[in-house]
Amino acid sequence: MTRDTADTPGNTAGTTDSPGTRPDITSTADTSAGAADAASTAAVSAVPADAAPTPAVSAEAVGTADTADSAGVSAASLGTADAVGASAEAVRCAQLVYAFGDTHAVDGLDLDVREGEVFGLLGPNGAGKTTAIRCITTLLPVPTGTVRVFGHDAARERMAVRRLLGYVPQQLSADSGLTGRENVALFARVFDVPRRERAARVAQALAAVDLADAADRLAGTYSGGMVRRLELAQALVSAPRLLILDEPTIGLDPIARTGVWKHINAVRAATGMTVLVTTHYMDEADQYCDRIGLMHRGRIRALGTPVELRRGLAERQGADTLPTLEDVFRDVAGSGLGDNSGGGFRDVRSTRRTARRVG
Repeated sequence: MTRDTADTPGNTAGTTDSPGTRPDITSTADTSAGAADAASTAAVSAVPADAAPTPAVSAEAVGTADTADSAGVSAASLGTADAVGASAEAVRCAQLVYAFGDTHAVDGLDLDVREGEVFGLLGPNGAGKTTAIRCITTLLPVPTGTVRVFGHDAARERMAVRRLLGYVPQQLSADSGLTGRENVALFARVFDVPRRERAARVAQALAAVDLADAADRLAGTYSGGMVRRLELAQALVSAPRLLILDEPTIGLDPIARTGVWKHINAVRAATGMTVLVTTHYMDEADQYCDRIGLMHRGRIRALGTPVELRRGLAERQGADTLPTLEDVFRDVAGSGLGDNSGGGFRDVRSTRRTARRVG
């Protein structure tokens, strides 16, 4: 599998501030896989020039001012003010198939994410979650089936899809040798935030995740929770309508995990942003997700609110007490000890490296 790559912070050649173009990102140094994944959503290599423009944004803001104020962010400051329609679809995958050789990582995936909700995509390692996310973010092609993001075809309108996304990959994407402000500014440039707006948008994104006071410190001096919040700021600086988080709290202690979710929820309340998240922490999914899709062997095997999934298992088992979401997970995925579970060697190594770096 090939992956788009991001340029190093010092390589600014070839950038442009014209509204219709974006910098052509090329790698000239040892950039992390996470930075490559996140920055690649803005690269324009091989993207059709006639990609459809981003739809007009509604003027109606969604959320509560009190929640937004707790994180120092407002809908106006981040630039997204979409009205949330109960029937609107932010993401739709229909019979999506993606294979690596003879192995079907995604095997006929049907998935609908409603606009404005927090949707948890759960499943054991190797279930196909990250592959599906990479298809949604256009980091991987869509060979079979369809993927639409706010109505845009991810196969045919890659640029239009990328303009709607903010992406925090599982691997770290922040550069420890840059300050927090420099990291976010790099992503503002990569995502083609107009030059005249960059300084303000960078400051707003940092304030949204409570990093304004630490913005001019090297990211290498940040705690694990601060690093993840910095990556959240990187994803928010382009004011996306859809925020995709691939295990955003991996390796963090319970206090840091709670802090990351506090800021995610504050930004969502202020902007009406849709959030698609993967996590292995069942308590997080139970507490923060509006709906959950349990994925196993490339397909969604169970779908509903956390309470609906737990009640459904209780009815099937004839239990008097309500099972936990972890019980539902085990029921869908089995023991998780089969030969096909747990992902590959590279997945395990990457996960452990990320956990070590933020821990």
